[in-house]
Amino acid sequence: MAKAKDPRTVAASNGVATDRTYGAVTPPLYLTSTFAFEGFERGRGHEYTRTSNPTRDLLADTLARLEGGAGAVVTSSGMAAVDLVLSLLRPHDLVIAPHDCYGGTYRLLAARRDRGQFDVSFVDQGDQTALTTALRRRPKLILIETPSNPLMRVVDIQAIADHAKDAGAKVAVDNTFLSPALQRPIALGADFVIHSTTKYLNGHSDVVGGAVVAADRTDAEVLSAWANITGTTGAPFDAHLTLRGLRTLFPRVECQQANAMAVAQFLARHPFVAAVHYPGLDSDPGHAIASTQQDGFGAMLSFELKGGIEAVRRFVEAVEVFTLAESLGGVESLVAHPMTMTHAGMEAEARRAAGISDSLVRLSIGLEAEADLIADLERGLAVIGAPSKPKGG
Repeated sequence: MAKAKDPRTVAASNGVATDRTYGAVTPPLYLTSTFAFEGFERGRGHEYTRTSNPTRDLLADTLARLEGGAGAVVTSSGMAAVDLVLSLLRPHDLVIAPHDCYGGTYRLLAARRDRGQFDVSFVDQGDQTALTTALRRRPKLILIETPSNPLMRVVDIQAIADHAKDAGAKVAVDNTFLSPALQRPIALGADFVIHSTTKYLNGHSDVVGGAVVAADRTDAEVLSAWANITGTTGAPFDAHLTLRGLRTLFPRVECQQANAMAVAQFLARHPFVAAVHYPGLDSDPGHAIASTQQDGFGAMLSFELKGGIEAVRRFVEAVEVFTLAESLGGVESLVAHPMTMTHAGMEAEARRAAGISDSLVRLSIGLEAEADLIADLERGLAVIGAPSKPKGG
């Protein structure tokens, strides 16, 4: 039996130089929607791209290898990946979700709950008492997001997975913020790993996609069949671009998280910053757990500005290297205001319960020079303390 390859090698070379027809080093892109049969009742392994496609299948295989799973399904978006896992639930089944999860996930869970497709309990999974109480309700699925979006809260995947198994529940972990370069939830007991491949896996902000990796082959087959039934599988060209981006995942993340640490340390010292949320800081509540279950602290962080929403407005209008935009994980640095952008779909009460204030700013750190990032943040923070310009003439 061949020795398992280092994840860096898998990312860089899985599928390379396997073309038997022309010897292409880069895996070919199969844009066809349909495949010719050899003859009556004699297929060639692929029949129709909604069901399977060599390009998409190679991406799925690569992701499964990176996450240590038995199989993967590539979907049309990250939300489609979340919804694919939720398709395993039946009416009256209970899913325990993070109270501070991504706004799109919250919106999806609430919408499907309101249609009677399952029940949802939004729980602070860092509160052991609250989690234990929720587990007594015998949930079918526990959805984990660690670090959380946007407050970067970290929970113990292995501890939750152990309790979930005792309760008869399966565990799905959204690993979008860290990617398999920094965290592999299946090794910690998760049954499913969810990705928005739009983010770090592709890494270039030019593709929308998602994926679910399953620890069990039967689960992978069930999800694959349902994705075919509903037509939520990803497009071959998107899979091709995602695989191309995935080749540089490890060096990108290594550089980005080094930049993020420098940014977090700078912000933590600034007088106009009330708090910094980044598990890489020794002072962060999630630092100890993150140090145990992660191989690094990632390139996402958030911080609270002194001065409320007016300070946020001044800050985002003053920065130049950081682009005001949603999404994350690309080579470019982005700034977002969760309350009015990524989490605008959450009810105000739910945002307050999660701790998402009007002064919270989220950063996705890119590959720019550290000095330029710091200088840009200094520029943005400087205007917060500047006097307002008089209106009129």
